[in-house]
This record gives sequence, C-alpha cells and structure tokens, in this order.
Amino acid sequence: MQCLMRFARCYLCPILAVFTLLLSGCKSTQVQPKIEMRLLDNAPFKQHSVESQQSIFALDANIRATLERYLARHDGSNIKVADQLLQFLVENGDSSLSYMRGANLSATETFYDLNANCLSLSILAFSLSEHLGFKGQFQRVHIPEYWAQTKGYSLLTGHVNVVVTQTNISANKNSDHYEILYTRPARVIIDFDPNSRAQKFATSKISKDRITAMFYSNKGAMHMINKEMDLAYSYFRAAIEIDPFYSAAWGNLAVLFRINDHLPQAEALYQQALLINNENKTALGNLALLYELTDRQQQAKEIRAQLHALRKDNPYYQIALGDEAFANEDYQKALKHYRAANRLSGSLHEGYFGMAKVYYIQGELELSRAFLNRALNHANFNHDKKRYRNKLEWLSATARN
Repeated sequence: MQCLMRFARCYLCPILAVFTLLLSGCKSTQVQPKIEMRLLDNAPFKQHSVESQQSIFALDANIRATLERYLARHDGSNIKVADQLLQFLVENGDSSLSYMRGANLSATETFYDLNANCLSLSILAFSLSEHLGFKGQFQRVHIPEYWAQTKGYSLLTGHVNVVVTQTNISANKNSDHYEILYTRPARVIIDFDPNSRAQKFATSKISKDRITAMFYSNKGAMHMINKEMDLAYSYFRAAIEIDPFYSAAWGNLAVLFRINDHLPQAEALYQQALLINNENKTALGNLALLYELTDRQQQAKEIRAQLHALRKDNPYYQIALGDEAFANEDYQKALKHYRAANRLSGSLHEGYFGMAKVYYIQGELELSRAFLNRALNHANFNHDKKRYRNKLEWLSATARN
C-alpha cells in the first residue's frame, strides 16, 4: 500500500497515515531465530516504568465480591458459569458492552468501563474465569488483515478470544472437599466479535506472556500516535522483554525509530522482526517504505509487488487502498477500490460507507444516502450503527435546508 507504514495493535490487535502498526500474534518457526537484544541498547529515548503483568490481569476486591454475589444467585458449580460471564459483564459494568478497537485497558479497568477492544475484554474474561477456578486459554483468531483509522494512522488489527475449560479437579469454595472429574472437561469459547463467532476462523493457542506483549505493544502504538515517544519506547521494549519472539513488537519499535529519523537502527529492527516471522507483512511493507526513503527503489518495488499479490483478494485491503485514495482526494480511484471490496465481500459495512463518502463529496446525495443505509444494515456493533444513523439524520437535515 503506497505510503502506509503499519504498527501492530489489538492484537487482533493490533500501523500511520503514512505508517502502519501491527496488532496481533505471529507464527513461530520450527527453529527459533536468534534474538539480538543488543538492538535495544543505547536507544535515544528515556525509559519509563510500565504496569506489571500481574496488575494487568488483577481483579480488585469489589469485582471479586460482586462476581461471587452474582454466582450465588446462579448455578456456578460447572462450566455453564462461563456462559454467564458475558451477561455478568453487561449487567455489572457502568455501560453496555461496546467493542472499541482503540481502548487498551487492564482487567479491572475494563470491568468498570466496558468500552474496550477484544484484547482487553478477553483479558477480563480470562481473569474472571481463573478466579472461578477454570482454566483459561487465549487463542489468536486468524482473521484476514484488517485496517482501521485512528488519528490519521492506519492500524492493522488482529483478534483474540478465550477458551474456558472446566478442570479435572474442581474445588468447592465453601468446603475442604474436592470433586474428581473423570469425564472430558467441558469448554466454552468466549469471543466478543460476532463476525469471528459466525465465521469460525482458524485459531492457534497463545500464551499469557504473548497477550501481555500485545497489550504493551498496543499501548506503545497509541503513545506513538500521540507523539509520546519515550512512553512508546517503554511499552515496546516491555513487550519485547516479556516475549522476545513477538515479531510485531520489534516491527512497531522499528516504526518508532523510523519516524524519529534513526534509519539504520530502524532497518535492523525490521530485519529482526522478519527473522522471527518472515510472514510479518506489516514489517515487510514498512521495510519497503524505508528502502524508498533511502533511495533503494528497486528493492522497495519488489516488496510492494509481492505484498500486493498476497493482498489483492482481501476486501479489507481494497478498503484501505480506497481510504488512502480518498485522503489524497483521488475520488475515482477510491470508488474503484470500494467497489472491488464490495465485489469480494458484500457483507462489510466499511466498503458501503466508503462509497457513501465518495458520492457525498461528488454531490450525489441520494446515492450517498443509499450506501449509508447499506452500511447501517451490515454493521454489527452499536457504535457503528449509531455513527451511520447520525450521518443519515445529518444528511436528511442538509437536504431539507
């Protein structure tokens, strides 16, 4: 994608109007690559302390007491309680559950403000499950590459969920007796994205340390977007230190060095990210941008051609290209990409919204209204639906005036 640098965020997670951050897990290779931790030395940034893994997953006393009071009114003796967790969250949070990609919160913070991303919601579900004596297992959900826009940055987002399993030995909290379960433990998948639940994407297990690294990397990305470079460095470094094989964190750190004009260090960090995971398209695309900036046009062109061939059938990629063309005021090109996205998948609201934007700019208000309605009809989350309804109301008021 021309001029896009990516960071990694929700993990998903997990990406700049000229960069992209990556938010997700990465594949591990059979032979673990060499990790050059020395690349973190002598960094031109001040390191700050960040929250510990324990504090990220901790539930405060009020949450624990509220959960136990809730379960006292329900059957909390078996795996069925996992099915009740989502209802518990909705009933006890201070607002209705709302999936927000940019909100990176600890378990306790997420409980009190349920407007969070899939990573934060999954951390909360994991901590609640563990508190109840169940085994929690994080999973990376292998969704197609998906880009979201935040403050002019293009964010490549991933997705995670949690599998909650009843252990073979369960304890009654009110007695000293243990029940030995000889049957196969029951399991429930807690997934906060209806698209993921419906489409049954492939999954792979990821560790608590990898989830923590994703959390740190997400927070680092948001600090970088807000031009808080020392904090961004601190979180990216924390991500690498807790999980040195998390390729996305190395790639995001490279972006930080790149935008602060430390190009040789950035290139070395990109190479480390790709050594860990040679399928990290985000790092590869950002390396192409660095090649362009350092007059290595042929190498950049080869990478871009390779990435385009891999992505051209991904509707989200076409939407991202459309958004880029729209930002550059090339409306015909934007329309071309939005139409391509809709041909590839007619169920994505973002493609219809892109067409509505173009038609509005071109003064085709009825077409704009028609595609806004299509976007509304295909939206899954309440915040997207509210946004489209507001735009339709505004459009109607504009037409009356």
